[in-house]
Amino acid sequence: MGIFDKIKNGLTRTREQILTRIEWAVKGRAIDESAFDEVEEALLLSDAGIEITEILVRALKDRWKRGQINSVDDIKRGLAEEVEKILRTVESPLDVTGNTPFVILTLGVNGAGKTTTIAKLAKLYKDMGKTVLFGACDTFRAAAIEQIEVWAKRLDIDVIKQKEGSDPAAVAYDATRAAHARGIDVLILDTAGRLHTKSNLMEEMKKIKRVTGKELQGAPHETLLVVDATNGQNAIVQTKTFNDALGVTGMVITKLDGTAKGGFILPIARSLKIPIRFVGVGEQFDDLIPFRAQEFSKALF
Repeated sequence: MGIFDKIKNGLTRTREQILTRIEWAVKGRAIDESAFDEVEEALLLSDAGIEITEILVRALKDRWKRGQINSVDDIKRGLAEEVEKILRTVESPLDVTGNTPFVILTLGVNGAGKTTTIAKLAKLYKDMGKTVLFGACDTFRAAAIEQIEVWAKRLDIDVIKQKEGSDPAAVAYDATRAAHARGIDVLILDTAGRLHTKSNLMEEMKKIKRVTGKELQGAPHETLLVVDATNGQNAIVQTKTFNDALGVTGMVITKLDGTAKGGFILPIARSLKIPIRFVGVGEQFDDLIPFRAQEFSKALF
């Protein structure tokens, strides 16, 4: 299955949420202004948010007044084009070249799929011929260390760790030193995923950033936030909180295949303008897909 087909399949629930309502609204009749009320409702139900919905509906109405929208297909095409304009601003592939090691600090609340995403990233870079090392900086749960070790064993990757309850920043320090000494290409640091509203978690992440930066200039080179698409608008709140505290440089949107709320990606793109590096549309290694605005927009409609 090609990348576009994977994205299309992953966005099935969101696409059906939007298009079923639109098709029902205009089926068998000429498109008039009332049809755009249904478009508005469909976009809101996909968690696109009020501002984005207003922007998209206004753009569609302008096209309709110019005689460019006469069918459901015209609406689909118009939406895809307008959505692509919004998403193009956050299309920015993650380039891990230029630093050895390239340090990726991963963030995200428990359940977002952070550790699984780390494993998928590692597989991606190993397939590119790069060496990878893990740093198990989530020291508050023994299960977190065990989970990263399971993935590491499966991928034949070493893990830098300490015992449960250790200082996460100390693990990050050790991992950064080890990666530098070994000439590792990519170091991926796992971190604790307790509630994003907890100030101590943010202070812990800030300390990790400081420690890695002192050990290796410019590190971490990517502060990567993993968010769960099934959380919809709540994921936007999480993103704002992490970004305000830590300066997120990239995002991974996981579990798009499990939700009808994929529209939430639009307000994130417009208001926060954080690069979206990857989207997750399944459990397999190759279900972590580099984000492309055009592919995503076409698949959505």
